[in-house]
Amino acid sequence: MPITLLQAAPAGNPFLGFLPMIAIFVIFYFFIIRPQQKRDRDRKALIAEVKKGDKIITVGGIHATVAQVDDSTVLAQVDPSVKIRIEKSAIGQIVAA
Repeated sequence: MPITLLQAAPAGNPFLGFLPMIAIFVIFYFFIIRPQQKRDRDRKALIAEVKKGDKIITVGGIHATVAQVDDSTVLAQVDPSVKIRIEKSAIGQIVAA
């Protein structure tokens, strides 16, 4: 009885093995990473353009008017007799007057 050797399957292109991972990365980049970077840039621009007299809403929901702007903080006037100092990162949005 003759002994036959099994031949190995021909080797395919190794790039095809990485193709699904590359496709997943591209999908994640365009649907998750890129939009998040755009939101971060927009938020930094919003915080950088805060000036005295702007009406703001904090992430905690406090409505106030900016009384003074420092490097990293804002003095916000909630009421004529009440002022609070908040971090610029706590500003949620600037409201059009």
